[in-house]
Amino acid sequence: MTLRISIIGFGAVGQGVAEVLMRTNHPVRVVAIADSRGAVVDSCGVDLADALQRKRDAGTVATTDMTAIDIIEGVDHEIMVETTPTEMATGGIGLIHIKKAFEKKRHVVTSNKGPLVAKYSELCRIARENDLHFRFEATVGGAMPIINLSEEILAGNRVLAIEGVLNGTCNYILTRMDDEGVSYEQALGEAQELGIVEADPTADVEGIDTVAKIVILANSVFGMDVGYEDVDVTGITKITPEAFKLAKEGGYTIRLIGEIQDGTLKVAPKMVPRNHPLNIGGTFNIASIQTELAGRITIGGIGAGSIETASAILSDILWIKRVLGD
Repeated sequence: MTLRISIIGFGAVGQGVAEVLMRTNHPVRVVAIADSRGAVVDSCGVDLADALQRKRDAGTVATTDMTAIDIIEGVDHEIMVETTPTEMATGGIGLIHIKKAFEKKRHVVTSNKGPLVAKYSELCRIARENDLHFRFEATVGGAMPIINLSEEILAGNRVLAIEGVLNGTCNYILTRMDDEGVSYEQALGEAQELGIVEADPTADVEGIDTVAKIVILANSVFGMDVGYEDVDVTGITKITPEAFKLAKEGGYTIRLIGEIQDGTLKVAPKMVPRNHPLNIGGTFNIASIQTELAGRITIGGIGAGSIETASAILSDILWIKRVLGD
C-alpha cells in the first residue's frame, strides 16, 4: 500500500520534502500541497516537479484556492507533514494545523518547533488518545537524529544529560571570530551575505532558536514539562574578539552551548577545550548525550538546510509507514 501524505507549508523545508521524494523511490504519494496562497490537490499524486517549478515561477504552488484546513479536513491521506514557519510564543498556525490533523485522525510529522514549545504535552496527549503517531525529529538539529537516537536506538539507556551546539548560524559566527579574529558585527554580516542567517537574526544570535530545541529535548527525551521561560538563556551578541584571544591563550574556544543536566536547562556561550568534541566549526551541529549504560555518545551533522531537514522528515514518515505495516 502506498502511503498518502499532504505537505502543509511550501517554503524551503516543504520544497525540500518534495525534492527528497523525487530523488528516492519510496512508496509515498503526495496528494496535496498547500502554501499561504492556495493549494494543489491530486489523489493520484501531485506532480512534484511541476509544483516546484510553479512555486519558483509564480511564488505559489496553488492551482486551487483550497486552504490548508480544507486539505486536512477533506482530502484523504494518512500523514500530514507540517512545515510552516515557526511562531514560538503561541505555536501559531502550525499548532492549529496539527490539532486539526489529529481531529481528523491523521498522523503528523513536523519540522515546526513552535507548536512543540508552546503545547508539547497537550499535543502528545491528543495524539496518544487518538492512537496517532506524532514525529518531530526535524525540529532539533536538522539532519542530526538526536531525538530518535535517544528514544529508539538507546532505548533502555537512561539519558542523564545532553549538551550541544544546536544552532548553525551562531556556530558560523563564532567560528569566524575564532579563526580570523573578526568582530561579531563583521561575522554576522558575512553570515547574512551567505544567506546563513535570516534578515532578522534575533532568534539565532539571542539563543532563542537553541532554547526551543532544548525545550523540545527536555520534554521528549527527559519526560519533563517545561517551556521557553524555564531556560536560562544568554546569546552571543556581547562576545568580543578579545574574549576569543583570551580563550585561545588558555587552549579553549567559545561556543554557544545548550544543555540539560540535573533538571537545569541552560543556553549560553561556554569555554570549550580545543580538543573537545563540541569544538565543531562552521554551520555544523553536534550533541553529546550522557547515558547511564552506554556512557557518552556524540553525534553531529548538518543542522539546517532544506534537503538535510527534509531527510529527517522522510525518516519519520518511513518510521510511521513501518509501524503501520504498509
